[in-house]
Amino acid sequence: MDCLFCKIINKEIPASIQYEDDDLIAFNDISPKAPVHLLIVPKKHISTLNDVAEEDVELVGRLVKKASELATQLNIDQSGYRTVFNCNSDGGQEVYHIHLHLLGGKKL
Repeated sequence: MDCLFCKIINKEIPASIQYEDDDLIAFNDISPKAPVHLLIVPKKHISTLNDVAEEDVELVGRLVKKASELATQLNIDQSGYRTVFNCNSDGGQEVYHIHLHLLGGKKL
């Protein structure tokens, strides 16, 4: 598999990791659209939101929960932040491994 995020997860490619546990990893976007722009990625490879199986529902929910926790840690929870999933090319997805964008630190 030639997945950029899988290579980051496997430490084959460096990234500015902000959080990691057994199931998730969060790192800074290399092309940030806001002062805070993290990608929160499940370690399990799931190509698109269309590929989320019933067994993945809890994992995807953890992405959302981790986004709110990271927003608090990064002091953007009170001013506000945006979370975004992109799906397929028309939806703006560039890496085909689901990931949740966490953006904040300015008016979006």
